[in-house]
Formats: sequence, structure tokens, C-alpha cells
Amino acid sequence: MLVIAAVAAIFVYGMIASMLGSILPDLSKRFSLSPAQNGAIAMTQAIGLVIGSLLQGPLIDLQGKKVGLVLGLGLIALALLLLPRSKGFGSIRLYMLILGTGGGIIVAGANALVNDVKTDNPAALFNGFNTFFGLGGIATPFIAANLLGGNSFKLCNLTAALTIATLGLHTATDMPLPTGVVQFQFSDVPALLANPNLFLPAMLLFLYVAAEVGVWNWLVKYLISQGIDEKKALNILSFGFALGLLAGRLLVAFVPALKELSPTTLLMGSAVLIAATTFAMLQFKDANLAWGAVFLAGMAMAPVFPTALSVVGAKFSTGTATAIGIAVTCGWLGLVTSSPIIGSVANSSSSGGLKKALLLLPATGVLMFFVTLAL
Repeated sequence: MLVIAAVAAIFVYGMIASMLGSILPDLSKRFSLSPAQNGAIAMTQAIGLVIGSLLQGPLIDLQGKKVGLVLGLGLIALALLLLPRSKGFGSIRLYMLILGTGGGIIVAGANALVNDVKTDNPAALFNGFNTFFGLGGIATPFIAANLLGGNSFKLCNLTAALTIATLGLHTATDMPLPTGVVQFQFSDVPALLANPNLFLPAMLLFLYVAAEVGVWNWLVKYLISQGIDEKKALNILSFGFALGLLAGRLLVAFVPALKELSPTTLLMGSAVLIAATTFAMLQFKDANLAWGAVFLAGMAMAPVFPTALSVVGAKFSTGTATAIGIAVTCGWLGLVTSSPIIGSVANSSSSGGLKKALLLLPATGVLMFFVTLAL
């Protein structure tokens, strides 16, 4: 039941990760949103993710993983139920803040729950667990494109129902008791980040999340701007990027040659491939070629997040949830930084602005290579 609960939580988070990119085209039409406003919405969700990640450490220490995960799922369900009642840009930002906060709590809490499972190969365990993130990422754009006709409000209501069912599962599942001692102290953050065992994986996640969530949030709008219709664009996000993430994590979890690679070797190879594949996916207007490049980008990104977290978990045998929470928070700060940059650059030009803005994605791959080299 514990494993099923963790899998269900990360599946829901996978659906949330691809939610904004799936609903943004419809929301932009309904409320006449500009690229800069799209960027502000993505940034607000990222701020919520930061808040949730910071909250989850003390919350889990004092109340336990169960309370944290139930609260996170409850916030997600609330935000999804409110989004169809949005009146405009301001209310969308508020609901996305709530959605991000819930997401930040469950992604860090679920990974901390998985860390309780002892194994000789934590990198393979984390990659196997996070394949269900890929399944959730496939589900949202697929449902939006093929079952709901791109209707963002129906998609929110359906995902809310699935989230409420997951909340019920977590409520009924026994989980480890809280320690009762707050391991996370804001005053400890500078000293922890000065430790290369945390600082370098945290910096890697800062860059990686800017790239991964940049694809989740902006790919569909970019493909539409290149003349690809919305249904095909959503399916490219689902069966291209999300499927690539899923396939990549399965390979790392189960292929012996990849399982035997050291975490740093795996991360370095991923960084090189991220730079190459995200640059390639910006070069195609043909839907089939774009799908191939996007699929490869998903495979390249697949090992980074779980492998980086496994590195943190291996280095911090005590205060693991706190260390993971700080690392994940640094990842969300990457999105807080990149979202307004992408939106601003895209807004500055009526022709090719979004393509120029998304060159930030391959640039992060190059920077990730050097951070991994230091690691």
C-alpha cells in the first residue's frame, strides 16, 4: 500500500506537470492572454512549487508524510476545481499558485517516501518510481487532445476527480510516523548549500527544471506557432516528450549497462544530449520530425531529476527529507527564473520570439554539463 500510494502521488504530479502546457492554448484564447502573461502564470505556479517544497520539510518532520501528502493533494484538487471558475488573468494566477504549492509538497514528499525503501541501487529505484511521473505526463495532454477537444475546464475537472481519489487512497494508507523534530531550519540553508554534496546537485536541478518544465509549459504553444494544429501539438507533448521521459527512465531502471553507470556519468551524458535534442526540436515545422526530436529530448532528460535526488539521498543519511526539499526547491527556482525570461523574449517579437526564447533550453544543457563535471 505504501508503494502504491507513492506511485499514485507521483502519477498525479506528472499530470500536474503537463497541465499548464495543455491548458495554456485554450486559456490564452478564452482570456486573450499575451506571451508575457503566459510567462507570469508559469512563474506564479513555480513560486507555488517553491513554497510547497519549503513547507514539506517541517510539515513531514512534525506531522509525518501522510499529512503532508494529503494536504498537497487537497490543494491540487482545490485549485483544479477553481480553475474552471476563473474570471481572468488575476484569478488564474491565484489558482496556479495554489496548484503549484500542492505540487511542491507532493513531489518532495513522495520522493522522500520512496527514499524509505532501502536498496543497493537507489538511482535505479528512483528512476523506476519516476516512470509513473512520465505516465501522468502522457495522460494529461492525451486526454486534452483526444477525449476533451482541448477544453481546459473539462480537463481540470477530470484531473481534480482523479486527485480526490488519490487523496482517499493516501488517507487510508499507513505511513511512517513523524520524527517530531524539525530538521529543516532556514538558518541552516546557507551552510547546507555550501556543501558541494548538496550545492552541485541543487544547481543541476536549478538548470534542469528550467529546461524540463520549459518544455512542458511552452512546447504546445511553440508547435502551434510553427503551423502544427493544436491536437497534433498536444499529442507530440504526450507521445513525444512524456513518452520519452517514461522510456528513458525505464531504460535506466532496467537495462544492466545503464544501471551500472555511475550517477555522474549518467548525468553528464544526459546534459550533452539535452543540449543537442532541445536545439534540434526547435528546427522542425513538420509534425513527424518535431515528434522525433521531442521524444529524444524526453529520453535525454529522463534520468536527471531522479538521479540527482538519489545522489542527495545517498550523501545525507540523516535529514534526507530536508536535503531533498532544498534541492527540489532550487529546481523550482530555475522555473521561477526562466518563465518570465521566456515570456518576455517571446512577447518582444511578433515573429519568431518564442523560438528565440526557447533557445534557453539547449543553453541550460550546456551549463548542466559543466556543473556535472564539477560534481
